[in-house]
Amino acid sequence: MIKNVQLAFLILLLAVVSGMANADTSNGGAKNSFPPFGANIFSGHSASKRHDGLDANYRLAAGDKVSLHIWGIAEVMQADTVVTVDASGNIFIPKVGAVKVSGVRAADLQGVVKRKLSERYKSGVNVYVNILTATPVSVFVTGGVVRPGQYAGLQSDSVLSFLQQAGGIDPLRGSYRNIRVMRYNKAIATVDLYAFLLWGKLPHLQFRDGDTILVGPQGGTVKVEGEVRGKFSFEFGGKSTRGLELIKYARPYDKTTNVNISGTRHGKPWSSYLPINTFRNIRIMDGDRLRFVTDVPLKTMGVRVEGSHLGNSYYSVKKGTRLKELLDYVAVDPNEADIANIYIKRKSVALRQKQNLDQSIFRLERAVLTAPASSDGEAIIRAKEAELVLQFVKHAKNVKVDGRVVVSDRGRVNNILLEEGDVIVIPKKSDVIIVSGEVQIPQSLVYASNASILDYVQRSGGFTERAERQKIVVVKPNGQVLMGAHLKVSPGDEIMVFPKFDEKTMQFNKDLIAIIFQIATSAKAVGIF
Repeated sequence: MIKNVQLAFLILLLAVVSGMANADTSNGGAKNSFPPFGANIFSGHSASKRHDGLDANYRLAAGDKVSLHIWGIAEVMQADTVVTVDASGNIFIPKVGAVKVSGVRAADLQGVVKRKLSERYKSGVNVYVNILTATPVSVFVTGGVVRPGQYAGLQSDSVLSFLQQAGGIDPLRGSYRNIRVMRYNKAIATVDLYAFLLWGKLPHLQFRDGDTILVGPQGGTVKVEGEVRGKFSFEFGGKSTRGLELIKYARPYDKTTNVNISGTRHGKPWSSYLPINTFRNIRIMDGDRLRFVTDVPLKTMGVRVEGSHLGNSYYSVKKGTRLKELLDYVAVDPNEADIANIYIKRKSVALRQKQNLDQSIFRLERAVLTAPASSDGEAIIRAKEAELVLQFVKHAKNVKVDGRVVVSDRGRVNNILLEEGDVIVIPKKSDVIIVSGEVQIPQSLVYASNASILDYVQRSGGFTERAERQKIVVVKPNGQVLMGAHLKVSPGDEIMVFPKFDEKTMQFNKDLIAIIFQIATSAKAVGIF
């Protein structure tokens, strides 16, 4: 029971620490880095919804209902009536006879009926025709789609409508470029969705009952990334294509200078690095991966400013610019901005922090899964212990670090060299001290200049029984992490009291606490002082 309570506290503490780290993290991961080009046309539901009106090009078929309103001749009986297109494709008008309407466009129906009336009544007769209902058709959709089957629609519905009903094209099996519409086992039309996506071209078809939409197997594909507008998996016909076609699809930026190609040739790994103009005539094979890059050194770089500041949030500066040089151009309100606690979020630091954290988690996970047991009873205890620790590991793996670099200490700002993508954060002044962890009443307190760490702990109800009184962490507004029970507290600080664990009650307490502390530090800051 003690173990469960201790580990539950660790997981809760981890959630608090990781929550602080995630609050300032803007990087997100895409679920699929290389979705097929055009996959988003099936992500909504508009294609499967039809409006009540009919397409003017809709062609009448047996079973359609038509409203007739005829006037101008007294002897015309049942001038207002609803007729149905019979199996022979005719509608019957009293005293006029059968009118062949099967296959007639909706827009032409009124003219067809009026001409038939004029054969009997030379003048003075008028007619208004309205199609009330259209006979649905049943179309089979098969091949490389998510849900093959039979689906209902109208003759004038598009191929996209039926594909939408079938769940869209399977991203691993189906082709966006080889879609055939079959009638009596013969292809009556082919559809290339790239023509629709790039130029809005889609063949106009009149479906019939029993037609089949067959999505062919996926053709050769290439994954594209880097300095392009379209980071997708692109499909091409055949086993290869020219680089020019990929340029047309991916649309690289004007600044792009080179292309890195990696793939397989003659059964062996192969790669090439080419100028983009040379790449246009290179043959690209199925399974290749392309990275478009800008290989000309840029003279400028982009940095952002967040937090309590006035004016612009994005600055384009010369390479080699230092922090203080940029801060001279950033306006702040001295009554609100805590310029003594400026810090930087840096991508390269975040990457190293995450790698170190993952290595620590891996070592803990390996130790848990390989821990020996001297008896059956101990084996059961170790299994329960491992289950709880692995739950902790699952939470720890989801922690996001922001690469925070401490550049200020006691009001002095280090004039470090800026890097591409740096985010300079100017915190807002705060008169609040946050107390959390192993205290009776975790809360936020107003800063008092004459109060010590222990004073704030006492105002929060004092230590709990599990508190490690010598392991008190103070997190500064700039992310700097300090440890000690007698540190000086400043406005905006957070006081975290760690728990005390008996290593005899749980084998991995020491490792768990080490990782918690690593998260509390690496997820917050790396100091340079």
